[in-house]
Order: sequence, then C-alpha cells, then structure tokens
Amino acid sequence: MPVIEANSTGAADELYTRIQAAAAGTPYRMCRTERGFDLTVDIDVPRWQELLTRMRVTQVHTYRVALRPQKQVYTLTDVVHTVEYKAGSGGVRLGAAVSVGRSVSWTSNRTVDGSEQYTFSTAEGHRLIRDAAGELGWREAQPASVKIAAGFAVLGGLGGLVALIAVAIVKWL
Repeated sequence: MPVIEANSTGAADELYTRIQAAAAGTPYRMCRTERGFDLTVDIDVPRWQELLTRMRVTQVHTYRVALRPQKQVYTLTDVVHTVEYKAGSGGVRLGAAVSVGRSVSWTSNRTVDGSEQYTFSTAEGHRLIRDAAGELGWREAQPASVKIAAGFAVLGGLGGLVALIAVAIVKWL
C-alpha cells in the first residue's frame, strides 16, 4: 500500500474510500461535505397502531466527520433527526427534534413471536469510522459541541458541589 503524505488531500480521499468500502453492503450511505463527509443511516423505528391510535417515528442518524488532513485529525459529531407523527382520538400530533453532539444509543425491534427484526447501535457507525481512521494513522479530536457539553457538565457539577457545601454550612450553623 502506498504511503500518503499527511498534508495531501490524498489522505482524506484514502480515509473516505476505506470507510466507503467498510460500509458497502450495509444500510449506511456516504456523502462528501465541504469539511469532510457524512455517514448516514435511516433507523428502522416500527410503526404501531392501536384501536384508535396510529404512530410513526422516523429517525435518521448522521455521523458528521470533519477532516483536517494536514494534521490527520478528524472530529466525529452525531446528528440525529427525529420526526414523530401520532394520530388518534385526541387529534394529530407532529413533532420534530434534532440532537447534535455525541449520541450513544441502542435500538432493537422484535415481533410478537420474539424474533428480532432490527437492531441498531450508534457504536456500529462510530466503529466503522474509527477503525478505518486508526488503520491510516488518523487521530480523533472532540468536536466543539462535545467540549461545550463537557464544560456545562463540569460547571453544573461544581454548582451542585457549592450548593451542597452551602447547605452543610447552613445546617451546621
């Protein structure tokens, strides 16, 4: 296998090609973007129907990969689009949500007889990307959305700790 210089666009092309080959024959689709590529999968959420209610949920999970080929660094951001439709005796309800950041989920759908129809794990797409990137020497950096969320988590934890200390001081006095 030829060695690709880290500062060439060939490194990004090689990574794209490797992931595309790994995703061949799977429900994952690849699409190039300005900063890298998206690996997308439609999640099979079952429709259900009761006597007076029908519900449908559509979910699309996109692994957004931004590349910095000069440093062989990539960021991986999960973008999950969910649309929910419910119609019943109470009327029609339509909802939509988008989550951006790092998503960890596992979904399984079974029929009434217990046979499995569909299983999805976000780890599958993460693994497709990370395995190919690791083989080529790419390093993963945390995207800004994950760094911001971690910052808020630390800030919230510190706020909770301060509140506990304040309560302890008030109780002690």
